[in-house]
Amino acid sequence: MLTTYWPHVLAVLSVVLGVPAAIHATMTKEEVRSALGWVGVILLSPILGALVYAIAGINRIRRSSIEQQRSQFRERGPDALGEFDISGEAVSDRFGQRFAAMKMLGDRVSRHRLCTGNSITILEGGDAAYAAMLLEIGNARRAILLETYIFDRDDIGLRFADALIAAAKRGVEVRVLIDAVGARYSVPSIVGHLEAGGVTVRVFNGNIIMGLRLPYANLRTHRKILIVDGAVAFTGGMNIRAGFTLEFAGDAQARDTHFRVSGPVVADLFQVAAEDWQFSSRESLEGEAWQIALLQPQKPGTLMRAVPSGPDRANESNHKMMMGAFSVARRNIRIMSPYFLPDRELISALVTAAMRGVEVDIIVPAVNNLVLVDRAMTAQFDQALKGGCRIWRSTGVFNHSKLMTVDDRWAYVGSSNLDPRSLRLNFEIDLEVLDSGFAAAVGQRTQAMLKSARPVTLAELGAKPFLTRLINKIFWLGSPYL
Repeated sequence: MLTTYWPHVLAVLSVVLGVPAAIHATMTKEEVRSALGWVGVILLSPILGALVYAIAGINRIRRSSIEQQRSQFRERGPDALGEFDISGEAVSDRFGQRFAAMKMLGDRVSRHRLCTGNSITILEGGDAAYAAMLLEIGNARRAILLETYIFDRDDIGLRFADALIAAAKRGVEVRVLIDAVGARYSVPSIVGHLEAGGVTVRVFNGNIIMGLRLPYANLRTHRKILIVDGAVAFTGGMNIRAGFTLEFAGDAQARDTHFRVSGPVVADLFQVAAEDWQFSSRESLEGEAWQIALLQPQKPGTLMRAVPSGPDRANESNHKMMMGAFSVARRNIRIMSPYFLPDRELISALVTAAMRGVEVDIIVPAVNNLVLVDRAMTAQFDQALKGGCRIWRSTGVFNHSKLMTVDDRWAYVGSSNLDPRSLRLNFEIDLEVLDSGFAAAVGQRTQAMLKSARPVTLAELGAKPFLTRLINKIFWLGSPYL
């Protein structure tokens, strides 16, 4: 029967699988490009297209399902130290009404408030960041909570693992959460080494042996959060990898920027990581060990807000914050990103700012660790350049930093890239920092990069061979899935 009627069986399967998948994509996608793209994949690749959509497409809109599982953790966690929340009037008095409007936007986009009494330190490069993190882990007395995307089993990874194991052996409560995709960057994974040493480890959205959880296979935690004794937090863009250190990678080291934070915002960072831990392990981090340290916050301190984003109720929080910031800019917007693939809305916001006289400088690496992403980026550069934005290729080693400032007053730093995955698929954590000193320091770092950077021009892009430009555009068409 199958030998005779297999074409008919395939035709029926194509209809049975393809029609519901195409209807689902049409009815649930919020962007017409996304809907058209998936319908095209489904129709042009019978059976296979529907299966690909089931794995990599449906989970893009399964936000309500994930939110239902996570929502039970929303109201738990430490007190947010509300006495340090700052009013819109206070922001207006110090920074002007436009940044008071940004505060209002953040209040509505993020469930965490802009608060004062914080301090933040820039840690440039893996040698400085890892040393500071390991020092705090070594001094921990109560609890350590670490969430990261990549935790390699290399010289630095093993150094961290051994420090965490030592902390657990001296009675510190230690919890480590690693993304299921990031955990596979090393073979064997660091997970076994940690577990053998007595550290409680979970893998986000899957496990090492059985693989990803297919309903959510395309969703990852890209967050990097370390909380020690409820008093000190580290966050930013840095994974745990020897390649980010001069010590082990030498002159080939990749660059990145991380941040040490203290003050009331630590409570919000802890709540984000604790919810992710409970989502993955069903363990609620409660009790004396996990209490936020009621240390005397810095006064007046730095105004900061934790901004989590991801495919749940916090969907596109980072996108909305960037759109708001670009709209209030008057003098300059400075962006450093390893993967610059913004959607049309963000490009329009940047171009509109440039057209009204704002200096818009975008710095990307000259040498990228993801070649396909770099080619897709190159294909899109002309959209920003035609609108008056300036794009620069930074020389030297690959730089993984994600930094953004507006008018040397407002800064946005953390784990979010400006690409479709960070803006819509990943769980990310960023810090909104409203402080002239900090924003100026970040701005000075980007300005220093510009001194040796090479400008990207429309003439240069147009001079590339037609076949190169065509291939770049093909990769650009697939950028939502890179």
